[in-house]
Amino acid sequence: MAGLRVGLVGVPVADIPSHLEPIEPTFRGFAYEGCAMGLAVADSLSLRGRRIHDFVSGVGVNHVFMAYIGVGWGMARIPRIRWRAVVPKDTLLNWLVLDGFGFHQAFFKTVPWVREKWRPARYRFWPGDPVYAHNAVDQGIGRALWFVNNADPHAVAACINGYQVSRHNDLWSGTGLASVYAGGVDAGTLTTLGELAGRYRPALAQGAAFAAKTRYMTGLVVPHTELATKTHCEMSVQDASALVDETGSDLPPDGRVPAYEVWRQRLQQHFQ
Repeated sequence: MAGLRVGLVGVPVADIPSHLEPIEPTFRGFAYEGCAMGLAVADSLSLRGRRIHDFVSGVGVNHVFMAYIGVGWGMARIPRIRWRAVVPKDTLLNWLVLDGFGFHQAFFKTVPWVREKWRPARYRFWPGDPVYAHNAVDQGIGRALWFVNNADPHAVAACINGYQVSRHNDLWSGTGLASVYAGGVDAGTLTTLGELAGRYRPALAQGAAFAAKTRYMTGLVVPHTELATKTHCEMSVQDASALVDETGSDLPPDGRVPAYEVWRQRLQQHFQ
């Protein structure tokens, strides 16, 4: 909420870090996420809004993963006809925007999106691949399930099992990311989560590695980050971050499979 307010009230982009950096490391990334949401909402109200672009290409560049997710939160609150005004032009990482959108919908509209497993036929006004859009949204829903189910691994697994099998990989990936980035549980709970993931454990580890990378690149690694990354990925946060960089290099151009998904598949194949 603190970050959201900073994004909404028109603080000069260059001054945003001075408002967010005092927040303790455990929660600072969420503040940048909220700030990006506020910037996206503000830009949607302007015909020449560039604040979110200036933010992620400037003082918020190290927080680009969380910022794009925050843009997705903003998209859930603005008319869809204005989506194109706020979606970043980054064709590799802009899938994180739909990840953020999926989290928002599952968290705030839990009955249709989680209990009833509803999904729209397509995401109108999304400029990217309309088919893969469903996968990116499911990755965000998977993150939300960690919170919706109170970080209870048995409840999370039961919830995921209620979705179509074709959606399980993306859902487990999102859950793995949330369990590392947000924290809140001990090693035993994390181990149980991995056991319950079963054949989707590589997807869980892939999401965990993304979370480790996000915290490492922003200097926001906390004790839980190391614990969860070691549990899910069997490596340190630094090594997981390096692996994310390695698998994300020399990606092919978007084709039948988006480059972002190729990146995810490379990581999952490593953990297989």
